[in-house]
Amino acid sequence: MSIKHPIVAITGSSGAGTSSVTRTFQHIFRREHIQAATIEGDSFHRYDRKEMKIAMAEAAKTGNNHFSHFGPEANLLEELEALFRTYGETGTGRVRKYLHNAEEAAPYKQEPGTFTPWEDLPGGTDMLFYEGLHGAVVTDKVNIARHANLLVGVVPIINLEWIQKLQRDKTARGYSTEAVVDTILRRMPDYVNYITPQFSQTHVNFQRVPTVDTSNPFIARDIPTLDESFVVIRFSNPKGIDFPYLLNMIHDSFMSRPNIIVVPGGKMELSMQLIFTPLILRLMENRKRA
Repeated sequence: MSIKHPIVAITGSSGAGTSSVTRTFQHIFRREHIQAATIEGDSFHRYDRKEMKIAMAEAAKTGNNHFSHFGPEANLLEELEALFRTYGETGTGRVRKYLHNAEEAAPYKQEPGTFTPWEDLPGGTDMLFYEGLHGAVVTDKVNIARHANLLVGVVPIINLEWIQKLQRDKTARGYSTEAVVDTILRRMPDYVNYITPQFSQTHVNFQRVPTVDTSNPFIARDIPTLDESFVVIRFSNPKGIDFPYLLNMIHDSFMSRPNIIVVPGGKMELSMQLIFTPLILRLMENRKRA
């Protein structure tokens, strides 16, 4: 990791809720006048949307029915690690964007589901901010986790994660329940082997636990609200975390273990602000001293 050019990475699977965590960090960056270069993990997929369908079909012909974006074969993990390494050393790097929909694609006059050309990051940024699937991944070829100054895992319990994915893909993307379930099953081996191990590498994990029945996520009509949930926040190293202050500021919170605080779901954003603002400011202070 680099003191002069720090890196913050948010990691979690599709449907985990990493986007909401990203918004919290954006608020912190804006309030504290921090210029962050933001990177989406989707931009390091190996294939665009059409190519991915072909690659999946080719993999299926060879008996591989589990080819997915969760695994290394469908991603440019070595290039992602190179970006983290280069940014840490020089504050620069090569990036591109993945255009998810027509609105994002229109300014580039490209089709949705394609990538923009590779280009250099803008100069003079204070830190690199990554949000995606592989911010803390470690394989026999890459160790992306070692380059980040702050690693945050977003890990709702699995049934809630599936409910969130089902609702998002059905309402926002027009997929059927059957299609989403097929995707979940296809991704499961890569989820077990490449997604969940990352949460042993992260510095802080946020796990949302609903207090309503989610025993059959495939028939749920709506997503449990934050007020119907608790959030379990685990620190890999609690040294320097002011737990008495957090317990005082976040009403109805409690400690379940020496390194874990549990907060009401409706207080999740507040807890993130209270936890991450001093950590980000500490990174900036260390950067100035460097």
